[in-house]
Order: sequence, then structure tokens, then C-alpha cells
Amino acid sequence: MHGPAVVSWLLVAVCGATGAYRLARCRGRVPPGARHTAGVEAAMGLGMAVMALPLGTQRVPAPVFAALFGGTAVWALYGLRRSGTHCLHHALEASAMVYMALAMRSAAPGGHAAHAGHAERAGPVGSVGVPLLTAVLLAYFAAYALRAGTRLVAVPGGGSAGGWAGGGGGCAPGASDACGLNLAMGSFAMLVTL
Repeated sequence: MHGPAVVSWLLVAVCGATGAYRLARCRGRVPPGARHTAGVEAAMGLGMAVMALPLGTQRVPAPVFAALFGGTAVWALYGLRRSGTHCLHHALEASAMVYMALAMRSAAPGGHAAHAGHAERAGPVGSVGVPLLTAVLLAYFAAYALRAGTRLVAVPGGGSAGGWAGGGGGCAPGASDACGLNLAMGSFAMLVTL
């Protein structure tokens, strides 16, 4: 990830805390669909926290991130019948992380975009990946974050109206929506700094 170290550390804190909270929600008396959603969000949050570490993408090879998030996308789709269509969002979010890991790999020293003669493929200074795809993903995560934020504000007491983000899973009122909001904002921030 590129950008200021303070942004990276804030992402590590927010995504790590979200992942740890959702991991704790996987235990106990939680319906299977909510447990699945909490597990996927835990994997996403903890994986994003490691990816956001300053120099984290240089210490952990891109194929490891691609495998982690690719597996998370498949896991999210596996729960589609039990947990509902919200799993599609998690699959897209995990796929966006695979895209970022591979794009950062191509921009790393020795990556394809870093070779002499291929600089024109890397785009503007500091940008990697496919600009149109990055823009579409940015728009999606911005819209998702706005939707999740308005759901937190719109419901009296800050609770979730109908379990939109995976049924809550025994969370405090609104915590499931807040976790979804954190991960969407984290995805957005990571894409901006790509």
C-alpha cells in the first residue's frame, strides 16, 4: 500500500479491531448464517489489517494475499444460500483485495510494471492497476459505506433494521452495520492509495 504511514496505521487499527470483534462473534450461540458472515468479516478485517501494514506487502508475498482473499471470496459465496445475498458483497470485497494484491505486486521492484520499457503501462506516478476497474470499485465501496452509514443513523438507537449486514450474529445493536461500514471504508482507502 502506498501513502502516508499514519493512514496505513489507522487502517491497521480499524480493520484489525473489526476483524477481532467479528472473530469473537463467531463463538457461542450464534445462528449458522450469522456465524458464517462474522467469520468472513473476521477474515477480511484481519487480512486487510496485515495488508495495510507499512511495508506489509513487501514482507508478505502477493500470492499469499491473493490466496487468502481468493479463499475468502469462495467462502463468502459458499454461504450464499444460508446467509443471503450479503455474501455477494463479501465476495466482491475479497476479490477487490485480490486485485489490489496483484496490482501492488506488479508495481513492486522487479514486478512487471517496474521493468524498463514498460513504465507506460503503470499509469501515472504512484498508480497501479486498471484505472477503470479501480474507479468502479471506488464508486461501489463509497456507495456501500454511505448506505451502511445511513442505516446506522436512520434506525432509532443505532440498531440494525432487519439484520441487513448478516443478521447481527449476537452483536450489540448496530455493530454488524458498523463492522460492514469499517470494512467498506477500509477497502475504499486502500483503493485510493493503490
